[in-house]
Amino acid sequence: MTQQIPERIPGGGVDLSHLAARGASSQHTGPASAAGAPGAGATGASGASVVDVPSLVVDITDASFEQAAQLSNVVPVVALLWSQRSEPSTALGAILEKVTRELGGRAMLARIDADGNPGLAQAFQAQAIPTVVALVGGRPVPLFQGPVPEDQVREFYAQLLQLAEQHGVAGRVNAPEAGEDENAAPAEPEIPAAHLAAIEAAERGDYAQAISEWEAVLTRSPADADARAALVQVKLLHRLQGLTADEIRSGAASAPSDVEAQLRVADLDVSGGHVEDAFLRLLDLFAEQDADGRAVIRGRLLELFEVVGVSDPRVAAARGRLANLLY
Repeated sequence: MTQQIPERIPGGGVDLSHLAARGASSQHTGPASAAGAPGAGATGASGASVVDVPSLVVDITDASFEQAAQLSNVVPVVALLWSQRSEPSTALGAILEKVTRELGGRAMLARIDADGNPGLAQAFQAQAIPTVVALVGGRPVPLFQGPVPEDQVREFYAQLLQLAEQHGVAGRVNAPEAGEDENAAPAEPEIPAAHLAAIEAAERGDYAQAISEWEAVLTRSPADADARAALVQVKLLHRLQGLTADEIRSGAASAPSDVEAQLRVADLDVSGGHVEDAFLRLLDLFAEQDADGRAVIRGRLLELFEVVGVSDPRVAAARGRLANLLY
């Protein structure tokens, strides 16, 4: 069963459980069109979502809160409720900004002016200024109230990142850093030597060899997340190789109970971006199968979850329905 996000990280905080439903509603939409008008989401080499944002530190209001909740499906968003009249909250804001920027896009900081946004101040039940709360997957995670030294802030962030990863929120946001040369060409990512043979095989269309090479990499380094993500993607390409879309769709339409035919069309849908259609097809089929059929479909679903990216809200929704069907 899916572990529930706790009401708070150890260290104290306020009860924001009443906001869970509000935050959860934002999970029905993707992370694009979030705070500060970020760019459309993408998928990195590890399969995690990547979203472009104007800054790692943003100011949000009552009206833009839902946008921050959407971004929290990609990375944890730390919300600071502060006031210009509160010197401790100004000092804490500087610490939070420093630590957030050091994480290089693994988290964001959303500042909320309590004086100008009384609706959010009331919703967060802020009994003190500053109050700090995180959003993870659209759900609130209270952190602390009052001034906190930098070393304790770092401890809270470490716990928050660990919690977020456990719940599939492990993407990144890209933001221009102050002082960067905007005209400089982006650095090419360095490809590990162990990956070269697999990448070269995939580039020449030899997917069977690429699968073999990626499996060899994972045998040597089981924790290599990039290799795992590349393996499930190249397996998808290999399954579709040599087949046309018309052949796959006509085969599935003529044999609606044929598990292999439905698996192929689900692969095709994912490769074409029709992710929800693919998941719905396989979940409906799963409900009709015996134990053997269910095992096959579940295995394919888990692979497709990795292809799409575990932090994608569509994956979270499909995982929830799969869990309900299993238990």
